[in-house]
Amino acid sequence: MQFTDFSQLDLSRLPSPCFVVDEVAITRNLSILNDVQTRSGAKVLHALKAFSLWHLAPLTSQLLTGTCSSGLHEAKLAHEYYDGEVHVYSAGFSEPDLRELLTFADHIVFNSLSQLLRFESICRDALVKRPKLQFGLRINPEHSEGDVAIYDPCAAGSRLGITYDQLHTQLQQPEHAAAFALINGLHFHTLCEQEFAPLQRTLQAVEEKFAHWLPNLEWLNFGGGHHITRPGYDVESLINCIQTVSKKYDLQVYLEPGEAVAIGSGVLTAEVLDITFNQLPQAILDTSATCHMPDTLEMPYRADIMHSGLPNEKAHTYRLGGLTCLAGDVINDYSFDQPLEVGQRIIFEDMAHYTMVKTSTFNGTRLPAIAIWNSETDKLNVVREFDYEDFKMRLS
Repeated sequence: MQFTDFSQLDLSRLPSPCFVVDEVAITRNLSILNDVQTRSGAKVLHALKAFSLWHLAPLTSQLLTGTCSSGLHEAKLAHEYYDGEVHVYSAGFSEPDLRELLTFADHIVFNSLSQLLRFESICRDALVKRPKLQFGLRINPEHSEGDVAIYDPCAAGSRLGITYDQLHTQLQQPEHAAAFALINGLHFHTLCEQEFAPLQRTLQAVEEKFAHWLPNLEWLNFGGGHHITRPGYDVESLINCIQTVSKKYDLQVYLEPGEAVAIGSGVLTAEVLDITFNQLPQAILDTSATCHMPDTLEMPYRADIMHSGLPNEKAHTYRLGGLTCLAGDVINDYSFDQPLEVGQRIIFEDMAHYTMVKTSTFNGTRLPAIAIWNSETDKLNVVREFDYEDFKMRLS
């Protein structure tokens, strides 16, 4: 999916490889999310785990309520560059990290009652200094909507969130009940790149198990994975759903979209370094599935390339491979109308979300540069290039 025609961008203006994000497309996505926020009464947070291009923080801050993070460093980035509320959840907090978070985060969501109980005293001390500080608990409604196990937070045996049975049992113990009194809201996250209907089914599961706690709380966080900005998403039903839940339980609803902020807004450009042959033509690129597009191997999924087709769909088929020594650093097989040439640039589509946040320097592979483009004015700003020092400083 791509909202911008990146064929209009002169790739010779860019270093290679390079992530390029169109700020016009980002504005489109943020405007849709802002509309949902305005009309529904929900507070919409930008999930930095999916897209952390902080050069665009001023734009995000204009249109959304705040950010949500998955640990101390993301939260510090949010606090430093973004306006609005700072929310943070982690499967487990260390005491040093939590102590620092308690000095600036607005919402801290625990994964378990045992973590909250362990840190109850320092949380109560923080509340004395910061009375508006809020605490949440992530619940697991044991309702799976994910198609891929690695991305399913409610898969059997999941470590993410507390189940109804565990919560009910633990609250029979006075010390856990006392700690639970600190909780202002509940958080769930079951979706991944999904439409409204899976959220509707998830909410039914949440209400069946956790509804009796909701009237005594201040907020309910619907988590992320909502593809609200994808064409065809049922925005009106989402708005009605938010309003219904908010009115029924008299609480504030939060949403944490990440991909929805950046979907269709960015690409990864790469250059052909060599062409070899082993059973079929092999094109070696200056990028890497392992280092720059790990989800193509983990999920796995097939990345889209502009002006390409499936194997043998077009006249010339190639296996595209990465730079690293890993034998499996293969992006996939693609076909093209014309033969590829050394030095030619190609464009991997829809690469803004869950790409630049997941890159690595395995083998000392250079990280892609990062550029912001305005598709309306053609203004281009290469905001970051990486070199040997970035690789060296990650090591000892």
